[in-house]
Amino acid sequence: MTDTSNDTLKIVCPSCNTSNRVPRDRLGDLPSCGRCGAALFAGAPVDLDAAAFERHVGRGELPVVVDFWAPWCGPCRMMAPAFAQAARELEPSVRLAKVDTEAEQGLAATYGIRSIPTMVVFRGGREIARRSGAMGAADIVRWVRSVA
Repeated sequence: MTDTSNDTLKIVCPSCNTSNRVPRDRLGDLPSCGRCGAALFAGAPVDLDAAAFERHVGRGELPVVVDFWAPWCGPCRMMAPAFAQAARELEPSVRLAKVDTEAEQGLAATYGIRSIPTMVVFRGGREIARRSGAMGAADIVRWVRSVA
């Protein structure tokens, strides 16, 4: 019997937060959710609340880069287009997501977010890298590729 566990990845749908098994070699084929039919990769950051955060970061098998931000933060708003561009460049090998620290103060406290914007890279549910301050798209992509 052949072990196929490394041939598929568990990808969480950005629309309905359902886990989907996707063959590793089909990630670039625009896979869709088996439950809701939405694209699993939209080339845009996924907005996460606490429940969705747990599913994407804790249960998904892709590295996840989370931008902790707030609507009143000027540097956060300036970085938003660069973060979106980085999502287009890094998917489907990395999921980019955003957490509004005003709406999800518990998540911000849990992860010790003291300044925003702060980007945290998670793999397998664990933090592997962190960077504070606004960055351009090329710098985000370069940093993520170096740590993820």
